[in-house]
Amino acid sequence: MSERGKKKTILVTNDDGINARGIMALKEELDRIAFVEVYAPDRNWSAASRTMTFHKPLRVDSVRLLNGSVGHMTSGTPSDCVSLAVLGLLKEKPDLVVSGINAGLNMGEDVTYSGTVAAAMQGTRTGIPSVAVSFDTKVDELEAPDYSNAASFAARLAALILEENPLPPGVLLNVNVPRMQHDRPMKVKVTRLGGLVYKNYLVQGKDPRGQNFYWITGEPRTQVPPEEEGTDIWAVNNGYISITPIHLDMTYQPLVDTLRRWEEKAWFA
Repeated sequence: MSERGKKKTILVTNDDGINARGIMALKEELDRIAFVEVYAPDRNWSAASRTMTFHKPLRVDSVRLLNGSVGHMTSGTPSDCVSLAVLGLLKEKPDLVVSGINAGLNMGEDVTYSGTVAAAMQGTRTGIPSVAVSFDTKVDELEAPDYSNAASFAARLAALILEENPLPPGVLLNVNVPRMQHDRPMKVKVTRLGGLVYKNYLVQGKDPRGQNFYWITGEPRTQVPPEEEGTDIWAVNNGYISITPIHLDMTYQPLVDTLRRWEEKAWFA
């Protein structure tokens, strides 16, 4: 029996690019429990949200990953990567999609523009159980981030999903892992989405030719208000791994009946 025949298949992607350390750490841990196929972008697509490429053809090349194994590099977005694999490049539909490990957290309202979460959404949209995994890194770190704890936890979670498949249609898991000491036991909280993670602001300046430029940036919030206890932001700030189930159906049901009454208004006809 082939290696693929012995194990279930996990499709791995990310939004940091195929040469990111996070995706390599993730693949090496998932290799222990499943046959892993990597389809990842040729560059960084952070904050790409669910961008899909419909206006031009896409390219896919087989490449050697950092550990020498074979992966597939695409010219598309994270969502494109999942679509390319599922719609025809994989011989069989994967049993699980895992997106990550992202360099930086994806929590609260900011998940709406995360390319990492978007790839998991695309997997969920095609009927495949999907997980997005992000890890707390700092842009000013002198040493490369150590993804081993996040990768180990992601593999344990993936094994549970492959064994029990508890995810209903339209639901994905968004996982955020704080920094922790290797000798410290992992603590996990199942959470809801929090509010704003970053406070955005605009940087303005002039380039060497005197032309105006604008840079949208932001800083993480330093305090979590008491009403956010139980959210993903609160959990990570308190040293817990956060697991948040996210539903693709974003309908706000309590307002539906009110809006339906508007259907009877003449100006709404």
